[in-house]
Amino acid sequence: MPAIGYICLGTNDFERACAFYDALTAELGGKRLFPTPHGQMYRLGSGAMLMVTRPYDGAPAVASNGGMLAISLDAKEDVARLHAKALSLGCVSEGEPGARGAFGDFAYFRDPDGNKLAVYWSERGKK
Repeated sequence: MPAIGYICLGTNDFERACAFYDALTAELGGKRLFPTPHGQMYRLGSGAMLMVTRPYDGAPAVASNGGMLAISLDAKEDVARLHAKALSLGCVSEGEPGARGAFGDFAYFRDPDGNKLAVYWSERGKK
């Protein structure tokens, strides 16, 4: 069955982005995997990998309008913990931790390059 293999997030300050994702992925039980010609791959668990990358075309990286990386967490209490960790690493909050209707608990923030991320816990879609 097809699955998402990896997701790329662009950066204009590679060292700063790697320092941020080193700390954030460590909180998620993840780690650095290997460098690529333009970036760094991370493992977040058993799902898709994340690549922090310099744009291949040499133009500045820009955050997507409407795009977001959402990271599923194993425990409801991890939503607030990861949001607080992201803010301690210099992120800007895009939505405080809390329930979002019947969908579960979510929190939103932007990484140092302005990429929007969500962390969430939900019983929906679990087997």
